Amino acid sequence: MSRPTDLVQGTVDLLILKTIALEPMHGWAIAQRIRLLSQDVLQVQQGSLYPALHKLEHQGFIKSEWDTSDNNRRAKYYTLTRAGQKRLAHELESWERLSAAITMVARTTEI
Repeated sequence: MSRPTDLVQGTVDLLILKTIALEPMHGWAIAQRIRLLSQDVLQVQQGSLYPALHKLEHQGFIKSEWDTSDNNRRAKYYTLTRAGQKRLAHELESWERLSAAITMVARTTEI
């Protein structure tokens, strides 16, 4: 059985892109929003989150700038670029196709 922290390979980018599409956020807030929206099922650990953020920024899908967080600390806030919006649409389409196929196989009652 899967543990709550297990994520399907390749879904971290999708989760990050979707989360910051709603509003600019810093890393810790991104992880917390994903955990909250998934009702504690999905937990993105720092060891996965920050490398993914750096990779997405390097690829031009997100950009960052330093600002002050709600608790008056300096934090790097991430936002989607135009290329990131296109990438998110592609990732969502791919996820829908994959999850629908998995659901069809899982619900098959005939052999």
